[in-house]
Amino acid sequence: MCEEHDRHADTTIESLGEPRIESPLTTVQFVEDSERVLYNLSADQLEKEVKAGNRPMSFMKAGARRRIFFDCSKLKCAIVTCGGLCPGLNNVIRSLVLTLYHTYGVRNILGIRYGFQGFIPRYKHSVMELTPDVVSEINELGGTILSSSRGHQDIEEIVDALERMNVGILFCIGGDGTFRAAAKISDELGNRSSKIAVIGIPKTIDNDILFVSRSFGFNSAVSIATQAIGAAHVESEGAPNGIGLVKLMGRQSGFIAASAALDKRLANFVLIPESDFDMDGPHGFLAVLERRLTERKHAVIVVAEGAGQQYCGVEGTDDSGNQRLGDIGLYLKQRISGYFQSINMEINLKYIDPSYLIRSVAATANDSVFCGFLAQTAVHAGMAGKTNMVVGMLNDEFVHIPIRLVVSGRKRIDVAGKLWNSVLEATGQPPFKPEVK
Repeated sequence: MCEEHDRHADTTIESLGEPRIESPLTTVQFVEDSERVLYNLSADQLEKEVKAGNRPMSFMKAGARRRIFFDCSKLKCAIVTCGGLCPGLNNVIRSLVLTLYHTYGVRNILGIRYGFQGFIPRYKHSVMELTPDVVSEINELGGTILSSSRGHQDIEEIVDALERMNVGILFCIGGDGTFRAAAKISDELGNRSSKIAVIGIPKTIDNDILFVSRSFGFNSAVSIATQAIGAAHVESEGAPNGIGLVKLMGRQSGFIAASAALDKRLANFVLIPESDFDMDGPHGFLAVLERRLTERKHAVIVVAEGAGQQYCGVEGTDDSGNQRLGDIGLYLKQRISGYFQSINMEINLKYIDPSYLIRSVAATANDSVFCGFLAQTAVHAGMAGKTNMVVGMLNDEFVHIPIRLVVSGRKRIDVAGKLWNSVLEATGQPPFKPEVK
C-alpha cells in the first residue's frame, strides 16, 4: 500500500481512559493532545486539500502530558525486543529504563527474554529485572541484552502472561511483524477490558516503516555499508577489469543501498527492489557492465537483497511471515562470471556481504541520540495511557501513529523522487531496460 493512498486515514490514538494523575515532571514542556503535526504535504498539496474541503492528514504530537494514567509508585512495565538484530537496540532499552526509573520513579521494570517467546510458559525463559545499574553501559554493546526471536506465538498466552505479571505498559521494540503481533495483543487486551498499554518503538535497518521518516539503526547501517563499498572500490581498482560486488540489506526497500552509494559516490551501479532491471540484451545490466569495464577497467556494484527477485526468488515465507528471498548477490556473482567467460573477457570479481556485521555493531552517536528521543517519547505516551500505537519521527517532530497504519504497507523509494534520481545522477547508470519502440 502506498502512503499516497492514506492521506485521509484515521490517525486517532487509542487511550486506556482519562488520565487523572498529576505528572511528577516539573521541568519539561508539556504537550497537549490537540497539538498536531501535518503529514508530508507540499504547500500546493495542502492548498488543494483545503480547497477540496478535506481535513489535512495530521498526527498527534508526542511528548510529556500534564496528567498521566498510571500511578508511578505501583506501575510495572515490560520491555521486549523482537525480530532481527539492529544497531541501537540496547540504547533504546537503556533509555526506556532510565526514563521510567529516574523521570517517573517507576521501580518495577521487566525485560522479556527472547522476544515474544519470553511470555510463553513452555519455553521456560526467565525474565530480567532492569535497573539503571543493569543497563548503565549496554549502549556500548551491539545486539540486545534481552535477546530476540522470530515466529508467531499464541496471543492469548502472551496476554495471560501480561496479566499474571501485573504489567501496566508493554514496550515492543521491533518492525512490521512485531507490530502486527502488538496490534493483536492490544485487541485481545481490549476484549478482556485489561488496562494494559501497548507502545511500539520502530526498529528496522531497512528504514521501511510506513509514516515514519527514520527508524533507529539506519544511520549506523549506512555507516558500515559505506565502508564495505569503499573496500569494494579498492578491490576493483587493484586488478584488471576489477569488479567489487556488495550486497546490502533491503528486503522491499533500497534505502541503505541508495544512501550508502551517495556517501562517497564510489558505486557505479545500484540495484534496488523498487526498480526492475533486465539482465540481458544490448541495454541490459550485463552489457552495460561490459561497456563500463571496457571504458574504465573497473566497476563497483551495490545491490539490495530484495532486488532482482524475478531472477532468483524462492517460494514460501520465513518464521516472521516475510516472503523468502533468493540470494541476489550470489546470483549476480554467477551470472557476471558466466557472462564474461562466454565472451572470453577476463575479470576479477570480489563479492562482499557485510549483512551480519551491519546488524550486530553498536549504534553510531547520531543513532544513539535518536534512540534516546524515541524511548523518552514512548515512555511519555505509555504513562499518559496511550495504547496500540507507535512513536516515530515525522517532519522533524516526534508523533504518535496508530499501529494499524504502520502495518498497512511498507515505505519504499519513489523511483521518480529526489533520492533515487540523485543515485542515478551520481552513478550515471541507465535504466537497464530495452528501448520502447
